[in-house]
Amino acid sequence: MNARKVLDIEYQLMPGADRKTTDIVIERNGIIAVRPPSNYTPEQVDAVVKSKRMWIYRNLAEWRDLNSTAVVREWVNGETFLYLGRAYRLALITEQAEPLKLIEGRFCLKRQLVDTGGSSAAKKAFEVYYADKGFQRISERVKYYAPKIGVTASSINVKDMSFRWASCSKSGALNFHWKCMMAPSKIIDYIIVHELCHMHQRNHSDAFWNEVDKIMPDYRERKEWLRKNGAGLSL
Repeated sequence: MNARKVLDIEYQLMPGADRKTTDIVIERNGIIAVRPPSNYTPEQVDAVVKSKRMWIYRNLAEWRDLNSTAVVREWVNGETFLYLGRAYRLALITEQAEPLKLIEGRFCLKRQLVDTGGSSAAKKAFEVYYADKGFQRISERVKYYAPKIGVTASSINVKDMSFRWASCSKSGALNFHWKCMMAPSKIIDYIIVHELCHMHQRNHSDAFWNEVDKIMPDYRERKEWLRKNGAGLSL
């Protein structure tokens, strides 16, 4: 990526792609990512960004409003943590072999982790749990949706994706953020279908959204839910 600035707009210039239009996205962390056609010069991209500045200002303002409600959770008894769209209370357990488990409607976290490792150790236990459960669930759903879309995933990984929910490489490698497992099942399905459809259309053109619509006619509703609630899917 290459950092650039036009007027008061700072953006990340992504590698060019085989596409006809320039894709501008406000990422989950507020970064403006711009992916142009491969034959565009940086100056041409600057011109596109400048022409879209009102759209960028409007969407950045909306992003700030949505993220002002981001949740900060604490590692204490009774705190709530999300899993598949449901909130579960946290219980710190003294006698427990596993770092973390979900049982009888509670997230049971080994107290020693918090006592000795603090919030970083506790957070790591949740990340590992979400990644493990995420790989199982997402693999099953990819297996369900891929034939409907007419594609094949070469690999599936669930890990920390920084500010992205998921990605799809040209070779068909799929990567998903462990935070996806905090969302409701239908939202996870939307993220999966979104990435699988990128195997046909590596952009966000009308043709891409038509591919998504064929498989998931209510994708707009799911997409809007993620836009409004994504900031709350965090530890």
